Amino acid sequence: MTEGPRSGLLAVSSALLAMSRHLEVRDVLKTIVVSARELLAAQYAALGVPDDHGGFAQFVVDGVSEEQWKAIGPLPRQHGILAAMLHGARTERLADVREDPRFEGWPSAHPDMSDFLGLPIRDGDETLGALFLANKRCPKPQGACGFTEEDEALLGIFAQHAALALTNARLYERSRELTIAEERSRLAHELHDAVSQKLFSLRLTAQAAATLVDRDPGRAKGELQQVAALAAEAADELRAAVVELRPAALDEDGLVATLRTQIQVLDRAHSAHITFDCTGVRALPAAQEEAMLRVAQEALHNALRHSGATRVCV
Repeated sequence: MTEGPRSGLLAVSSALLAMSRHLEVRDVLKTIVVSARELLAAQYAALGVPDDHGGFAQFVVDGVSEEQWKAIGPLPRQHGILAAMLHGARTERLADVREDPRFEGWPSAHPDMSDFLGLPIRDGDETLGALFLANKRCPKPQGACGFTEEDEALLGIFAQHAALALTNARLYERSRELTIAEERSRLAHELHDAVSQKLFSLRLTAQAAATLVDRDPGRAKGELQQVAALAAEAADELRAAVVELRPAALDEDGLVATLRTQIQVLDRAHSAHITFDCTGVRALPAAQEEAMLRVAQEALHNALRHSGATRVCV
């Protein structure tokens, strides 16, 4: 075997392994785009996921800087060559996308593109997305497409594995959503039981205090102190449950911002002063961020409920 084919197989293997490492849809989408661009030596790559309203629910790009992407503006709608990818089953390989009759232009900040390779990512009859590559990084004859028939065939194989990875990620997220829903239901049940018991005791103690006010003020005072203690316990139960039921914004904000927000909520809800300090934290895989958030929540819950501390630092 020559070095060229061996190198190509290693590149394909690396791309497929990269997709299989992720379970979150957002991570899989980004990995598909990055891997496809590297695999086929393209300058630009993008992956559009359709919504139900004639546009894109998600549009992931690689090869475009964050500044460029902001300057380009809103997500593209389904039109022109993009619509062909989403609504048709054929691959499009073009020497110059700008010369195609379906081309309808792009925003002024959009990078200039010529040769183009795109295809839909499909799971049976369902189109999961459309993968686009532009500007092959290689010498090419005048007027010819830099992407070859071999590139087209390779991208077709890659797209089949991308469909599997994306479908698995969606199934994983749905499974996790069901687990979260079950956990929320469990917490709500526990909240109902715990607070109901506290409120029932509170009501009985308040009634006892009312009957003792005239004939035994000393005992009535003790009962009222018990009322105050029960009310504080019920409030603590409510605060803890509200924080646990609050959906984490990890997907949108990341670990640091989500934890900072929750600590601000706890600081307002509790008499203890709670502070948060963070330096040098890098982004982590989604599963690790979620695990760290749960550890921090449990530690905070224990500290606030059991330590009696007037100051808690995270």
